[in-house]
Amino acid sequence: MTIGEKVSYIKGLAEGLKLDDSTKEGKVIAAIVDVLGDIAENLSEVDEELDDVADVMTDLEESVTDLEDEVYGVEDDEDDYDDEDDFDEELDEMYETTCPKCGNTIRFDYDQAASEQLDCPNCGAHLEFSLEDDDAE
Repeated sequence: MTIGEKVSYIKGLAEGLKLDDSTKEGKVIAAIVDVLGDIAENLSEVDEELDDVADVMTDLEESVTDLEDEVYGVEDDEDDYDDEDDFDEELDEMYETTCPKCGNTIRFDYDQAASEQLDCPNCGAHLEFSLEDDDAE
């Protein structure tokens, strides 16, 4: 039973009592029933407005999702798995050293650094180093 229906029921009970509106008690009960009716009506309007707002929010959410898909591309959100969660930044890091023989600056990635040896592409000098120190020799 809705609040409006409950208020109508109370109003019916009050009318069934055949209260005299000229008495103090009759005036109070009639005023209470009227206020309850107003409250029920306002609550019904608020519920309708809330439903409208919920519909607008749903439309906005769909629009934002469509916009995200357009801007960032459609992704498979089946598992909400982000490849970057398992991404090791160290693997993408670039290292740099200077060849002691020719002075050429040499850039290399983690895989090359992990081999702990590298040849200078300029003069062919063999370079050895360790990642443990974070400094290339």
